[in-house]
Amino acid sequence: MNRVGIGIIGCGNISGAYLKAMTTEFPILDIRGLADLNSELAQSRAAEFGLVARSIDELLSDPQIEIILNLTVPKAHVAVAMQALEAGKHTYSEKPLGINFAEGKKLADSARSKGLRIGAAPDTFFGGGHQTARSLIDQGVIGLPVGGTATFMCPGHERWHPNPAFYYEVGGGPMLDMGPYYITDLVNLLGPVAKVAGFAITPRSERVITSEPRNGERIPVDVPTHVAGVMAFENGAVVQIGMSFDVAGHKHVPLEVYGTEGTLIVPDPNRFGGPVEYLKKGGQFEEQPLTLPYADGNFRSIGVADMAHAIRSDRPHRANGDLALHVLEVMEAFQTASEHGRTIEITTKVQRPAPLSDSLVDGRLAK
Repeated sequence: MNRVGIGIIGCGNISGAYLKAMTTEFPILDIRGLADLNSELAQSRAAEFGLVARSIDELLSDPQIEIILNLTVPKAHVAVAMQALEAGKHTYSEKPLGINFAEGKKLADSARSKGLRIGAAPDTFFGGGHQTARSLIDQGVIGLPVGGTATFMCPGHERWHPNPAFYYEVGGGPMLDMGPYYITDLVNLLGPVAKVAGFAITPRSERVITSEPRNGERIPVDVPTHVAGVMAFENGAVVQIGMSFDVAGHKHVPLEVYGTEGTLIVPDPNRFGGPVEYLKKGGQFEEQPLTLPYADGNFRSIGVADMAHAIRSDRPHRANGDLALHVLEVMEAFQTASEHGRTIEITTKVQRPAPLSDSLVDGRLAK
C-alpha cells in the first residue's frame, strides 16, 4: 500500500478519538507527527499512541507529509488550514470548516487556486447506519421526500467538557458545534439546501461551568444558544431544525425523514451506527438490518482515510471542501435570517457525496 503521510496539528479533547481510529482502522494513514501550541499536550498524546511529537513548522516542512489534519479550536481552523495550503499540503479540518462563510470561502478559493484538496468533518455520514438510510431513500421506499426534523437539544457543554468556554465564543454555539453533523447528513440523504428561514436567540449572557477543573467559573456567551429554523432543499423537501444549549430535556429523535409513502428514523448523526427504522404508510415502525460497513464503532477519521485513498486513485473525496462550505453557508444563514427577518437563498452548489455501499477501496474493506 502506498501510504499517505499525515501531520496532526491540535491535540485536544477530540484528538483521542481520531488517533484511536487512525491507528487501528485505516492503514493507508501514515501518522508522521503530532503538534500543538501546548508542547506538553502533544508529547502526552504522542506517548499515548506510540507516535512522535514535533513542532508545527516541522510538520509543515516535512516533504513526506501530504495531508495536515487540523484538530484545533474552531476559530483557528482557517488560519491553520491556510498555513497548510501555503506549505503545499492538502488539509482536513475538524468541523466547522470556518467560523463564518466568508473565511470558509477564502479557504476554498485558495485551495482551488493551488490545486490542493481541503476537507472537513463530520464524516459520520459514512457510517453504516446513515448509508443504510440513504440507500432506502434512493430505492424509493419512502416515496417522494417531503420533509423531516433534525433535533439536538441539551442544557450545555459546560456540564462535562473540561474547557467549555470556546463553545460560547464566536465560532461556537449549538449550530456551528452540532449543526454540521445534522445538516451534512441531510445533504447526504436529500441533496443540497436551497433556502433557509430561522430564528436565533441568546437567553443567557453568561454560563456557570459545573465540570472539573473549572467548576464554578463564569464564562460569557457571545453567540446564539437556541436556534430554530427551516431548510428548503433543492429536491422540494422541507426540514425543520432545532439546535440548543438551553433545553433541559426533550423527546424528539435526532433525525426523521418523511416521504409520501413512508417515514425513516435515522440514527444520531454524531454516531456511525444506530437503529434505522422504517414505517410504511399504513404500517408500523420496523428496524432495518444494517448490512453496510462502519456501523459498529467510532470511525472518526474515516473522512481523512477517504481523502487519502482519493488522492491515490485520483477521485473526489466525500467529506470535501464544497460540502463543508455549503453546510457552513446554511448554518450561517439561520443567523442572517433571524437578524433580517427574511428567507435566505443559499448560493453554494454541491453534489451529494458518493454513497459508501461497500468500502473506501473498490469492493474491499479498507482494513
